[in-house]
Amino acid sequence: MELFLIDAIGPFFRGYEKRRINWSKIPFTHLKTSGAEAEPQWQGIEADMRHFAREVAALGYNSVTLDDLAHLATHPLHEAEIAERIAFFREKFSALFDILTEEFGLKIFLTSDIIPLTPAIAASLSEKPAELEEYYLSLVTQILDDFPQLSGLILRIGESDGNDVKDPIHTRLHLRNPKDTNHLLRKLLPHFDSRGKKIILRTWTVGAHRIGDLIWHRGTLAQTLAGLDSPNFIVSMKHGESDFFRHIPLNKAFFRVKQTKIIELQARREYEGAGEYPSFIGRDCEHFARDLRGAENVVGMSVWCQTGGWHRFRRLAFLPGNRNPDTWIRLNCAAAIHVFKHNGTVEQSVEKMFGPEKAPAVLELLRHADTLVNELLYIPEFARQKLFFRRVRIPPLLNVYWDCLFINHAVSKILRHFVPDPEETLRSGEGAATVFPIMVTLARETGLPAADIEHMRDFFSLLLLARRYYFLPFDETLAERIRIAKRKYKQRYPANVRERYRIKISFEPFKVKRRTLSWVSSLLLRKKRGYRIIDHLFTLHLIGYLFRLFKPRNPKDMPKFLRKSAMGIDSLFK
Repeated sequence: MELFLIDAIGPFFRGYEKRRINWSKIPFTHLKTSGAEAEPQWQGIEADMRHFAREVAALGYNSVTLDDLAHLATHPLHEAEIAERIAFFREKFSALFDILTEEFGLKIFLTSDIIPLTPAIAASLSEKPAELEEYYLSLVTQILDDFPQLSGLILRIGESDGNDVKDPIHTRLHLRNPKDTNHLLRKLLPHFDSRGKKIILRTWTVGAHRIGDLIWHRGTLAQTLAGLDSPNFIVSMKHGESDFFRHIPLNKAFFRVKQTKIIELQARREYEGAGEYPSFIGRDCEHFARDLRGAENVVGMSVWCQTGGWHRFRRLAFLPGNRNPDTWIRLNCAAAIHVFKHNGTVEQSVEKMFGPEKAPAVLELLRHADTLVNELLYIPEFARQKLFFRRVRIPPLLNVYWDCLFINHAVSKILRHFVPDPEETLRSGEGAATVFPIMVTLARETGLPAADIEHMRDFFSLLLLARRYYFLPFDETLAERIRIAKRKYKQRYPANVRERYRIKISFEPFKVKRRTLSWVSSLLLRKKRGYRIIDHLFTLHLIGYLFRLFKPRNPKDMPKFLRKSAMGIDSLFK
């Protein structure tokens, strides 16, 4: 392997005080381009970038990813204010590029959603697909020529800016099927070949449009990648057929795709606490590395140490001045590079980081944390099931999403439907929770942040109560225990001390009968990758029309979680 990427967007979040943060890319509206605050902010970004680069280069990473083409490319149709901001960003990012390449020898890959627009460009070109394509090609060639420090671009075609993004430079989904995607890639590649630059295509999608199953569907992948044989073309795939979750095996596409490829990993686990407690990926890295020995043309990995999720957790990877330390993120980044670059083991990685005396205790703590995450954060009997809805694989984590724990009758009824042995589920959760006292002791003995383990203990205690509610007959005494536990959790972790989970409780009956739930799930969900006849007739086509027809006309009538986070639930039905 030769390419070891890590995202470098952390410095741009310094001082970003929004209550719940979109971590999917740099918050450009937070960056000052004028006034007294601008220069100190950018001086701080430069200092943080140097600190970050020094740390990750010392670990062994040789490349970084940064956002994004849309905020660095100029165009004659840009509004005056936008053009002025882009000119400022170009100057500042060029200086950052020089720092990364000249001072630390790091390669830089710039991200790009397809396709970025401003209100003026949307008004002029949005109904002209051919002109939009030429517009995007002009942005790409301009960026490659104006910033020779770049080693290439990383293209994201299956996800665009979230609903919460208020930036006038906004991205939207443009490519809707494999044919159009292949066509655009064929037009882009010669520009990269002639300049000796790399183009990295991410197969990740949120499931929208016909291209939405690119991450797992062999036919969609084959059509999209047909004839793209350039040595400058790289396919980037998440390790599973869904987002960064556990309990999902390595994506079989690694063994089918013949082009050069890299594996994507996440060190700051967006669905598993985002660095607030240990969610170790070292053992998964060992398993993936071993399996990938049978795959051809795997040339590297891409680790996301800051990017991902919509949540309130704020730890900045490899930067000084964290209110709470980034220990658990660092452990994951170190394990990934040690396994994939040096063909080492988790034991060797931990020993190098903590020394031979502390390493056994650290490894024991991480082993216990692995058990807790796998057995109590996830509900294994549900997580291991292979379920698909339309073009996406159902996430294996249903009751916890980003920074929210959902304790309600709907989640209970759904989990009861899919979990055949609730007694075993309860026993495994209860058993996993017994390791917390030893974990706290191990953390204190090794100098690891014991406060994080205590927070993990208190949150996982709520998970245990939630699991009892999901699988036992309703009991008002248990409901009151859950309410009291929520109050105590909030009192122990006030917002000015630590970012905490949001506990969403409702014991109102979910007025859908089990028989109806069973019928609906058999109609809408499938247990295999391939589409059924009913999917072609109904799930992939008619249901999208019905959703648009019957969804509330007033967006505020839909739960905030569904309409505000990421691209919103609408994207699932496109």
